[in-house]
Amino acid sequence: MSSIYEVLKTYWGYDSFRPIQENIIHSVLDGNDTLTLMPTGGGKSICFQVPAMILDGICLVVSPLIALMKDQVTQLKEKGIPAACLVSGMCKYEIELILNNCVHGRIKILYVSPERLKTKVFEAHLKQMKVSLIAVDEAHCISQWGYDFRPRYLDIAEIRSYHPAAPIIALTATATDVVAMDIQEKLLFRKTRTVFKDSFYRENLAYMVFHEEDKYGRLLRIISTVKGSGIVYVRNRRRTQEVSEYLTAMGYKASYYHAGLSVADRDRRQFNWRKNTYPIMVATNAFGMGIDKPDVRFVIHLDLPESLEAYFQEAGRAGRDGKNAYAVVLYNEKDIETLEATFQTNYPSLQYIQNVYNGICNYFRIPTGLGRDLYFDFDAMKICNTYGFKLLPFMSALKFLEKEGLLIIPDHNEVVSKACIIISKQDLYNFQVGHVEYDALIKVLLRLHGGIFTSFVPINETEIAKKLHYNISDVESLLENLDKLSIISYQKKSDKPRIIFTSQRVDASSLYISKNNYENLKINATRRKDAMINYVRSFDECRSITLLKYFNENSEHLCQKCDVCIGKRKKLNNKKTLKEDILNIVDNHQLNIKGIVDKFPDTDEDIIVETVRELIEYGTLSIDENMYIHKS
Repeated sequence: MSSIYEVLKTYWGYDSFRPIQENIIHSVLDGNDTLTLMPTGGGKSICFQVPAMILDGICLVVSPLIALMKDQVTQLKEKGIPAACLVSGMCKYEIELILNNCVHGRIKILYVSPERLKTKVFEAHLKQMKVSLIAVDEAHCISQWGYDFRPRYLDIAEIRSYHPAAPIIALTATATDVVAMDIQEKLLFRKTRTVFKDSFYRENLAYMVFHEEDKYGRLLRIISTVKGSGIVYVRNRRRTQEVSEYLTAMGYKASYYHAGLSVADRDRRQFNWRKNTYPIMVATNAFGMGIDKPDVRFVIHLDLPESLEAYFQEAGRAGRDGKNAYAVVLYNEKDIETLEATFQTNYPSLQYIQNVYNGICNYFRIPTGLGRDLYFDFDAMKICNTYGFKLLPFMSALKFLEKEGLLIIPDHNEVVSKACIIISKQDLYNFQVGHVEYDALIKVLLRLHGGIFTSFVPINETEIAKKLHYNISDVESLLENLDKLSIISYQKKSDKPRIIFTSQRVDASSLYISKNNYENLKINATRRKDAMINYVRSFDECRSITLLKYFNENSEHLCQKCDVCIGKRKKLNNKKTLKEDILNIVDNHQLNIKGIVDKFPDTDEDIIVETVRELIEYGTLSIDENMYIHKS
């Protein structure tokens, strides 16, 4: 068996771990159930990927983030690690192929969405797999006290009944003590358990909050002062383009990013940002999952995030190289009002959520008892116009239906076609002999795409058409015919948004969305919203200390970098100068307290009175019976 250091060097090219990573990996290899609390950018993935390469069997990773799963699988394959992911929207043959590869030991790390766990096909194959480790990413989703509770996460614990010897590692970047305890209970942690909590303190990161009416002006001053690569977060898609265009007009190289762009467009924009071709990215919260750009010098929020958990994750994308970086919130009272209004929109009534579900099912003509794994092109406005829904509460209702595991609206849709040859090489040869009209296409497929017999591979119809001197439509038609003939499985690309039904349609009278779940989510969301508002309105406590307290980490260590610490230091310096000026004035004039105040028309009266009182208490000044103040 290779050592953890050999694995790290071979696949990741590093010579050493971060201290907490090494301890976590040893805990997992010792068979302990392990809870890992690490801030964004702390290197959580290595904590299960390295043990997965050492343990005999497959590592099962449960994650709700489809885009992140695909991204990590791509990265692992590039390192030579056999990995795959199962997400809704895959065809049955592709799912079967991946699961069979897992059963036969050809896959080392399998990522699955929580919705996949309860399907009969997955359960049947899961029993035959040799599972060595179960990793639960974004583990706070299992807790009703967490900021992104998902009922389907509660199904994860059932995996243990099939593979009781496999340890669980649960990972999250945002968990209070209550959530951490709940994670362990819901995942049925055994007595042999360990909890690792890396400090959330970021020494190099300066948190700033500014009450600002002229946000664009302040934004320009920050960018011109800090310089370098950065992210500007806003709440909606339209604003990403507006702010990006404004920065471009001001002479900065900026781009924008949101979930409504095509995958190819998002990939191109992210690539250009990574390479600093366009060093400033204006984005919604869709931007950031899996991003590991070390030289981000600033993260600026022009709109308020919904919670401190979300803010901490997004702000944590700055300064991963250990150099000084800035996390800045610009807000005004209108932002507070918007956050409060958004909160109300995010929690439509349970009856409204049920009406949305029935409306969507009727729109796509899905009968009761059917619909699992069906997917359709999705136009939210058409559905809203058909049934009289308002768009914002409609989208909020969809989020609840997603969390209940009834459907998915993926942020990232496939824009590349995929194909797999599903017959043997001999049968394919026989087919080519008898069907010469397909022979040239099949030969090009085999020449361009290695591994097409054993897994789905991305194909480019345009490239194939050029090789064959065919029209693209002719190539697509031939591929579709081969699919109908069961020679290949062909999944044609789609740029349009899709809706995927992850469960069969439930009868209206049987559709049950837990009232307790709903109320608990609303209560916890209220607490998180209020914490976010209190954070930006408070100017008394060091920002780092406030954030650490929220995540139950005690620290009295002032960061000396945030706006509060700088403000207090400036105030002390101003007081020192004020004391000297007061002493000079008293030395030359006979004055009472009002006379001293009148000598400083540009200084706050309370600060002057407080400074004089301190000088009297220290014995530097004294006051006589006529209330005149003198040097002692």
